Amino acid sequence: MITLRSFLFLCIFFIAIIVCSIYVVLFGKWVGRSGALGVSRSWSHFSLGMLKRICGLDYQVSGLENIPNEPCILMCKHQSTWETVSVPGLVPRSQVWVLKQELMQIPLFGRAMRIFEPIALDRKAIRQALRILLQQGQRHLKDGYSILVFPEGTRVAVGEVAPFNIGGALLAEKSGAPVIPIAHNAGVFWKRRALHKLPGRIDMIIGPAIDPSGRSAKEINALASAWINETVASLAQKS
Repeated sequence: MITLRSFLFLCIFFIAIIVCSIYVVLFGKWVGRSGALGVSRSWSHFSLGMLKRICGLDYQVSGLENIPNEPCILMCKHQSTWETVSVPGLVPRSQVWVLKQELMQIPLFGRAMRIFEPIALDRKAIRQALRILLQQGQRHLKDGYSILVFPEGTRVAVGEVAPFNIGGALLAEKSGAPVIPIAHNAGVFWKRRALHKLPGRIDMIIGPAIDPSGRSAKEINALASAWINETVASLAQKS
């Protein structure tokens, strides 16, 4: 039954992506980026609702009070597809997403994504990617948008630890924007590259802000990495 339920959810999940992408492409010119972000939040909540109803996989969020009113850098653990679905809907801030350039090449989806003005990076051209992140990231922060970064750069299996890329921390150092670390245990229930969505409850914890003032990018990265990895380890023990 888990396989059948997981497959049914994925069918609905991808249909919803196609429908939302068509809407954004057709009406993005009139609704603008703010309207498109509203669509993404609705898609996020719809997907999470279907995940609970079909697969029995619920979630709980704590620490929302740690999100400042000012634009910030959301630095999130990357274990699963779940966090890419949930954070746009669960974190109540207008966001710009840092993502891999390949996603912009997907027919229809990539065209829709351009309306959101994400920061698309070529992971093979590290220096160029870093320059783009700093230039576009600072511009978006000044415009009032928070930046969502997955510092590991790829999904990391439960129990494994990967180094954090310096980009998000360097953006914090240059812009002065606070870093908000986000930990979760989604990989326990929705594993990377896996069909099965196991029933249970994902816990997402939003940590206290890291003030970049007087800190180097290396120090900021170390603080974010330590908090996220320690919190993720504690969640895995409870699962």
